[in-house]
Amino acid sequence: MEQKNDVIKLLPDSVANQIAAGEVIQRPASVIKELVENAIDAGATCVDIVIKDAGKTLIQVIDNGCGMSPTDARMAFERHATSKIRKADDLFTLHTMGFRGEALPSVAAVSEIDLRTMREGDSLGTRLTIKASKVENQEPEVCARGTNIMVKNLFFNFVARRRFLKKDTIEMSHIMHEFERLVLVNTDVEFSLTHNGTVVHTLPRGPLKQRIGALFGRSVEKQLIPISTLTTAVKITGFIGLPANARQRNALQFFFVNGRNMRHPYFHKAVLNCYKDLIAGDAQPNYFINFEVEPDRIDVNIHPQKHEIKFEDEQMIWQILTAAVKESLGKFNVGPAIDFEATDVPEIPPLQQGKMPQDTPVDDFDPSYNPFNLQAPAPTPAQNSLFGGYAGMNVRHERRSSLNNSDWEKLYEGFISDRKITDKPPFNSAASTASATEAIEPDIAPEFSEAPMFQFKNRWIVTSTKGGLLIIDQHRAHVRILYDRLLPQIKSGVMTSQKLIFSEDVELDAAAHSLMLSAVELFSRLGFDIENKHGMEWTVKGIPAELATASPRETVIAILNDLADTGADPTDDQRQRIALSMAGTAAIRNNQTLTASEMQALVSDLLRLPSSAYTPDGHLIVKFLTTGDIASFFHK
Repeated sequence: MEQKNDVIKLLPDSVANQIAAGEVIQRPASVIKELVENAIDAGATCVDIVIKDAGKTLIQVIDNGCGMSPTDARMAFERHATSKIRKADDLFTLHTMGFRGEALPSVAAVSEIDLRTMREGDSLGTRLTIKASKVENQEPEVCARGTNIMVKNLFFNFVARRRFLKKDTIEMSHIMHEFERLVLVNTDVEFSLTHNGTVVHTLPRGPLKQRIGALFGRSVEKQLIPISTLTTAVKITGFIGLPANARQRNALQFFFVNGRNMRHPYFHKAVLNCYKDLIAGDAQPNYFINFEVEPDRIDVNIHPQKHEIKFEDEQMIWQILTAAVKESLGKFNVGPAIDFEATDVPEIPPLQQGKMPQDTPVDDFDPSYNPFNLQAPAPTPAQNSLFGGYAGMNVRHERRSSLNNSDWEKLYEGFISDRKITDKPPFNSAASTASATEAIEPDIAPEFSEAPMFQFKNRWIVTSTKGGLLIIDQHRAHVRILYDRLLPQIKSGVMTSQKLIFSEDVELDAAAHSLMLSAVELFSRLGFDIENKHGMEWTVKGIPAELATASPRETVIAILNDLADTGADPTDDQRQRIALSMAGTAAIRNNQTLTASEMQALVSDLLRLPSSAYTPDGHLIVKFLTTGDIASFFHK
């Protein structure tokens, strides 16, 4: 019988390092994270980052840390070499970050390295050059104390990975987000960041709140309130945002543990629960929260980039975190306060003891009022203005409110022409998976003469039909309507702009600002009149006419967030997302009161659409309860 050759072989180190690089080094931002964490572990108090072409051509990190000996400089690029671990148990008692043995070898495997380093007290330092894991030269050299490492031509020998790098604006956005995480957790270190010869950030050492302001603007800094608690299980400190400043998109949310950034959905949910009754359902609060625990009570080695961390006492810390956030919100009074020292506050006369108002309150009781008469009063002009954001609705109120029953039945006939809803979102969505199977039965022509529309909880529009009850989510309905209007205009590149009576300033963070610089022309095609005011502050002077009362700031940030993966040249899929973002910021909100004519106009516009059952991202808009469904609720 023929003997077969062995098939299992040991990989060469260069190949093993490239495989490790695929896990640890995903893009230029990953390299910056590894190099800066090494600098921090070396005791640096000043770190300068210099990059060219969003890190594709050059990433240079200069620190004033302890430096390395010639032998250590060479060993640092060997696989599994570390100064932090001597036995397996050391993994659970680490206080530092740069312990992963694959980091520097992985970087060296996919780039060209030029390293200069010297220890304090040494008369000479070391220069080491490496190309694709191969050491090309090592020699003594006079250099400054600390380490100066240059990573050149990232992925030059890894064509498949380099091909998947995004445009410079996108990679720069990722770098900025990584930079934010690094500098927020190391506030006792001075940082600078330079891109293509332009200084992006210079951050002196200082308290956390000051650094938050330097990164995200003084307006964000002023909106923060402190959080602090100390228990035997955990010490929690940091800042949380006031409910009034919660964001619908792009909220600033950071968790730190023992000087390390982390993602933690469980603790994130704990914070959101504290804001549940204070902010809109689609809004998110800002927070910057630091946890200090014993190192052996957490596991940081469950994720390649160590973004996720496992806590041994998660349930206990959940309760402590919840109590701390609620205490801070209560202590700093989330409602508006009167400044009695101001000169323009209203005069409040003191209540004299024992004296009551002389005027008897007037009782407006109407003996003819019938609470079971659901006929809605005619809307006043003030009520109509509430709905000004629904472009064109006010001029159509009178015509639509006069629709007779037969007109409404024709509209509903088109809506129920198919027994099952087959509308699919124009792009993939997690939400669409659950909602796409929902079915709506026919025979839902409304009976307006007997039961007009009414709002339930200022969120759903409810009306009686021939076959049961029709329930419509007012916000989602308006999103669908606006989306169908905006998408053709966005695709054609022709949108009407409407000047704002008062321009609005938008302060961006560095990542969004970098993206905006390349996207000004795109925003112009979308109907925005926007220009750079100074620094990272922009001024919006006009917005698309369809978004008449939308928040300019919210809309601009939402669009920038949608452009994060494609830059200023969006794909068709991205244009759909932009249309959805614009529609979402301009649509009427839940908890907004609508008049009878406004509800009729909204439903009329919805049912005229070819796709009216789901939002573009797959959320259900309309739910029909048949008479049989309702009757079954009361059967034994």
